[in-house]
Amino acid sequence: MLEVSLLTVFIAALITALATGLGAIPLAFARHVDERWLAAGAAMAAGLMLAASHSLVAEGSAIGSWRTLAGMASGLVLVVLADRWLDRHHTPDVSDLQAADAKKALMIVGVMTIHSFAEGVGVGVSYGGGEELGMFITAAIAVHNIPEGLAIALVLVPRGVPVWQAAGWAIFSSLPQPLMAIPAYLFVTAFEPFLPIGLGLAAGAMIWMVFAELLPDANRGLSAGRVGTVVVLSFMVMFAFQLAIAH
Repeated sequence: MLEVSLLTVFIAALITALATGLGAIPLAFARHVDERWLAAGAAMAAGLMLAASHSLVAEGSAIGSWRTLAGMASGLVLVVLADRWLDRHHTPDVSDLQAADAKKALMIVGVMTIHSFAEGVGVGVSYGGGEELGMFITAAIAVHNIPEGLAIALVLVPRGVPVWQAAGWAIFSSLPQPLMAIPAYLFVTAFEPFLPIGLGLAAGAMIWMVFAELLPDANRGLSAGRVGTVVVLSFMVMFAFQLAIAH
């Protein structure tokens, strides 16, 4: 017999998804955007995503190192193929962005959506260990999702997307969490072995996004030294966030 109701698991995972939208709120106060702000936003997003990737790899390695590595390789292959597919098929406009910016928006939302599948499985698997563990993991992922939503907003808002739309895209990227939590909870034994693969896949895709898309943007508007400083500070903030959650 299930120890926790399916509705509880679904609502918990839905909360983690909605929390992602909170990351866009700080940008509601940004009205004037210049090239330096675009570059700083890209550098901040890069630092946040690198810290998130570090967390994913560490978590996956604790369960299965080789499966995590296989997942990273899969994530790299998938994101490269997606990038080439978008180049060949003329990226559609996203909220009236120009083609290059629309592609970047689609890539980051897509990468974060891949990441959310692993988080949804994580929520479901954790509730398989009892309600107390499930609530802890849910709270941790919800808080962790806020700066991830900020990473998405930092790419979208400076390019003209309204804050409410950026928040919507952030939430959209996390919708796989409530969708995956239920089957992962119902079939926890079957899903658990695939969790490190999913974590590694998301990490591989996110690391590629940082170096292929975000850092080149940052380097166009800021000096290399300033980009490095912003990336490291953003990484530290995200890492401190994760440490505070874990303790």
